[in-house]
Parts: sequence; structure tokens; C-alpha cells
Amino acid sequence: MRIEELAPDEVFVFGSNAHGAHGGGAARFAHERFGAVWGQAEGLQGQSYAIDTMSGLDVFRAQAARFVVFAGEHRELRFLVTEVGCGIAGYSPREIAGFFAGASENVELPESLARVLGDGEAGR
Repeated sequence: MRIEELAPDEVFVFGSNAHGAHGGGAARFAHERFGAVWGQAEGLQGQSYAIDTMSGLDVFRAQAARFVVFAGEHRELRFLVTEVGCGIAGYSPREIAGFFAGASENVELPESLARVLGDGEAGR
């Protein structure tokens, strides 16, 4: 699914870097279209939510965990997760899908991540 526009209650979830330099891929799209703030590496910004995927798996895992908690606390919003970490950062869906396990029903994962979680293969 390619996200081109958002309803007022939707949030575009994308992969960022430690500097919040949203220069390419989904990060650039979030900056240009959905209010991502240059220099903000993590969290809600406009109608987007950044997760640093470029600073190693430990940072990625921790930020994804904070996102899962945040989404659970904001059920009035619908979070559309891109294939965070599977582009420029170079991770496979199998490596990172487990970071989103247990997310609330207002988190919509891309098919590639949802499929891994559904098959029980995350983190193997």
C-alpha cells in the first residue's frame, strides 16, 4: 500500500536517523507531505511519527517499543507504519517485525511485517 494522503486522524510512521535529517525515502516524503520536522529524530511531528532505524538494532528496538506504547495511549489516532528499516537501513522484515508485536489495533503494519508476525517468524 502506498500512502499518498492522510485522513485527519491518521499518522504516517517512518524510519528516520539520529539527526532527523529527513532527506530520502519515506522520511523525505514525511517531511514534504506530513509535517515531519527537520532535526527531530523520534516521535510525533505533524501527521507523522519518526523512529530512528539508522543507529543500530538496539536503538531501533527501543524506539519501536516507545512507539508501540505511544500508539496504545493514543487510540484516537490510526498509525500507518511504512516498511521502517527495510529500505536505506537495510534490515529485513523478519529482523524487525517482532519490534511491533503486541501493537494495539490502531497500528496498521505493512503486509511484509504483518505476514512475518502472523507466521511467527519474527526474530528467527
